[in-house]
Amino acid sequence: MQPLTQFPAPGPAAAPGAGRPPAPVLVAVGHGSRDPRARATLARLLTRVRELRPGLDVRLAHIELNAPLLDDTLTALAAEGREAVLVPLLLAPGHHVTHDLPAALTALPGLRARTAAPLGPHPLLAEALADRLAEAGWTAADSASAATGVVLASAGSRDPRSAATLRRIAADLGARLGTDGTPVPVLAAYASAAAPTVPEAVAALTARGRHRVAVASCFTAPGLFAVRAAAHAPWIAADPLGAHPALARLVLRRYDRARTGRPATPARELAAI
Repeated sequence: MQPLTQFPAPGPAAAPGAGRPPAPVLVAVGHGSRDPRARATLARLLTRVRELRPGLDVRLAHIELNAPLLDDTLTALAAEGREAVLVPLLLAPGHHVTHDLPAALTALPGLRARTAAPLGPHPLLAEALADRLAEAGWTAADSASAATGVVLASAGSRDPRSAATLRRIAADLGARLGTDGTPVPVLAAYASAAAPTVPEAVAALTARGRHRVAVASCFTAPGLFAVRAAAHAPWIAADPLGAHPALARLVLRRYDRARTGRPATPARELAAI
């Protein structure tokens, strides 16, 4: 590993008289949910993000259903004269990433802002998904078994890039769970707008002799789709990613790359790896 001094952190908000502007505000954009656990879960995730990057202004916004709404958050930032980086708390490209977020920025042409890539695919995502499965009961013996398989459940989108991203996340998770270079079979499945559904993916794995099928929850927070996906698990079902430490690091990776064009890994974040 290179010396930590070669990974400078983007500066926090400047002290009065320091002569440099504050870092752009990190606006973490969730979808929004009627499940009361969702907003609280994302708040805990952003607490972890702030712990990793002290001094960084981190704010939560929602596309719909929950306050603060994205439009209100961006309007406030424009009034403050701040710069922002929007980090979607979404796992893959889709209508919200490709339409809703750009439209929100277009409505405020005076706001200096840019949008980061969605969270997936990334090795940190596979790390978080594997840990959630372990918490649900997945063991090393399951990784070595010819009877186990995993369905990676996500919301789904009609955008073909979304399905490609979820297949990549599934492959990354299978490799992480595997042993001796042999990946565990992981099939991506969707709660809406795309196929296969979770029950269809379970049936496909069962037809291949994988009779112990776990469901990995590729959702950032609890909600209707995550609950429905878990209900179809014939064996164990993992919790959503939530405030997993790897997800907090990934949020900052997306922020740094959107801000500077390259990832920056401060010492505090390296210590958490």
